Amino acid sequence: MPRVRGPRNRLKNNPVTGEKKVLLAAPRGYCAGVDRAVVAVEKALERYGAPVYVRKQIVHNIHVVNTLERMGAIFVEEVDEVPEGSHVVFSAHGVSPAVVQGAADRGLQAIDATCPLVTKVHREAVRFAKQDMEILLIGHDGHEEVEGTAGEAPEHVTIVNSPDAVDDLVVKDPEKLVWLSQTTLSVDETMETVRRLRAKFPKLQDPPSDDICYATQNRQVAIKKVAANADLVIVVGSANSSNSVRLVEVALEYGAQAAYRVDYAHEVKQEWLDGVNTVGVTSGASVPEVLVQELLDDLADAGYSSVQAVVTAEEDLVFSLPKELRKDAAGNRDERALGGRNRA
Repeated sequence: MPRVRGPRNRLKNNPVTGEKKVLLAAPRGYCAGVDRAVVAVEKALERYGAPVYVRKQIVHNIHVVNTLERMGAIFVEEVDEVPEGSHVVFSAHGVSPAVVQGAADRGLQAIDATCPLVTKVHREAVRFAKQDMEILLIGHDGHEEVEGTAGEAPEHVTIVNSPDAVDDLVVKDPEKLVWLSQTTLSVDETMETVRRLRAKFPKLQDPPSDDICYATQNRQVAIKKVAANADLVIVVGSANSSNSVRLVEVALEYGAQAAYRVDYAHEVKQEWLDGVNTVGVTSGASVPEVLVQELLDDLADAGYSSVQAVVTAEEDLVFSLPKELRKDAAGNRDERALGGRNRA
């Protein structure tokens, strides 16, 4: 992503007692599903030319969306806004069968950039619905991923927004229950919701595997370790990014004295740094690394030039692009059929 640079030397290097340093969480930033989705839009623009339409934000990051718009992507809320016969990309968060059908009805050339880990949850919902199970979907009502998953079997799905929502929950048959979850939630809050669900419904069944994605878990584990030793934590990520918002909450829960989320480094306020020796830094799973580097540059201007990596996991997972984009116009396998990680 091209760099959008704010003014340098904006933050003052005010004295503090002790050494100034940054604890830089790893893993952070782009995950495999985000990388796949962003490359899918880029490749669609290269292959078919502008405009290429995208339903919703391809990923929840304002910088990524603005950059793709400059390249010729047009973001719409629903497929009925897309001219008939055009190319449309479905976002990484997934869509319901009704959206897929709506695109087909308009003759749209659909490219599905849904994260494969979200697709896994969709398939679980379909399978459990066929078994006539009631699905308790732990997630945020209104989030695109939750809407897409629930849309696979709406008559079988009940959304559980939080642990507290369990108290008033009424089910059809407590003997035939299974839980699934949004992939980007707080691991701790989700497990607390499951605990309370099981206390109320002892016959509750578990999904075959944990639905919260590896990237969400890894970034939360890393920030827990950072937060325990940080006066201040800054999370780079957008306000509609569930996993970025959760990182702020996790940082506060695990010892950070203060934690804030920013889209860009220039949003950091001088007063946040008053009396701060150690700044923890991380970023959500839809954030390109260039935005983190911009933050580190600004923190260096304020005297936080010593950067210590806090590594809790290594990530090397990549996903194939949607099938329509794995070959070039001549039919040859494209060199970017697999996306990379932490793309700048």
